[in-house]
Amino acid sequence: MDSIIQGITIWALPVILAITLHEAAHGYVAKYFGDLTAYKQGRISLNPIRHIDLMGTVIVPLVLFTLSKLTVGTGFLFGWAKPVPVNFGNLRRPKYDMLWVAAAGPGANLFMAFLWALLIKLGLSLPESELTRPMILMGEAGIEINVILMVLNLLPLPPLDGGRMAVSLLPHRMAYHFARIEPYGFMILLLLLFTGMLGTIIGPFIMFTIQIVVSLTGLKA
Repeated sequence: MDSIIQGITIWALPVILAITLHEAAHGYVAKYFGDLTAYKQGRISLNPIRHIDLMGTVIVPLVLFTLSKLTVGTGFLFGWAKPVPVNFGNLRRPKYDMLWVAAAGPGANLFMAFLWALLIKLGLSLPESELTRPMILMGEAGIEINVILMVLNLLPLPPLDGGRMAVSLLPHRMAYHFARIEPYGFMILLLLLFTGMLGTIIGPFIMFTIQIVVSLTGLKA
């Protein structure tokens, strides 16, 4: 039980920031390109409270982490925040600007992964104490959750960010037909998850990205 409480303490802040700032980034970029929907609803904010979804940001990650710790000994996390409302029709160039709005979320996660890596570097540079060990563990959790969310969301499957980016990049006719997958996107994602295929697909990309982050921040020679 102590390990579960410790794990929750270490993972809570990285998970909340990873999920909520991902959504905030969509709102910021949408506003830049002309859509004020999120801005008018007060959703363009770095305050996590504005983006937290009780079920997706708190309950589901907490239950999954606890169950995975008890059953397999390793914490597993998955969650979501309140989606930031974006009206792509309000963008100055809807099809093309959609690319940048969609890419903002994964981009924010990659940026945060680098920040958490720098926190680890700071922790390693300080004299060992009761503070440095949790700092390093939190940094490791921050890298992991942000890279997982980035890679997962870059899957070319509507309505994930990667799917919207694909719609933006494809020729109009192909984009129209591809976008029609969106109502079934989450069912496909769940099917991939429960069959184990999702981990097989994104696992190598997650490991590769973590290695890049660690290497570029000087944590590994």
